[in-house]
Amino acid sequence: MAKETAIFAGGCFWCMVEPFETLPGISKVRSGYTGGFVDNPTYEQVKAHKTGHTEAVKVWFDNDVVTYKNLVDLYWQTADPTDAMGQFQDRGDNYRPVIFVNSEEQAKIAEQSKEALAASSIFGDDPIVTKIEKSGVFWDAEDEHQQFYKKHVETYAEEKQARDAYKAEYWGINKK
Repeated sequence: MAKETAIFAGGCFWCMVEPFETLPGISKVRSGYTGGFVDNPTYEQVKAHKTGHTEAVKVWFDNDVVTYKNLVDLYWQTADPTDAMGQFQDRGDNYRPVIFVNSEEQAKIAEQSKEALAASSIFGDDPIVTKIEKSGVFWDAEDEHQQFYKKHVETYAEEKQARDAYKAEYWGINKK
């Protein structure tokens, strides 16, 4: 087993857990904060734009079952790469789209994937603005934010409506 980690930011972390968690080869997905300058930030601090952190998910995966490229491909289907200042109904720099890489190999895969996406016609003339940045410390979010989609089914369904519409429009995915 080749256990590795990946970190993705694509708007509210509540809506980023389920897509990754449902893949074979994923052992754990945690909601948290990364990319900022405050140690051990709270949800309230991040939401108030006082930490420089972005809401993100950390994914533990078995590279023999699901590759990092598979994860990046899923990421593009989960987060709008043309919206630099938020995702769907969530606005602000703490919701910006970022692929946080923890190795040169991850950076190479992410850059190649981003270039291929930009060269495709999926988003027309809209530029791909998702950043690819070196990962730093990942701070786990509070317990109430972990596994949100399982704990708050109705709220989660409302929160992900715009994301589902995006998946249907650009990727032909009609999941509810």
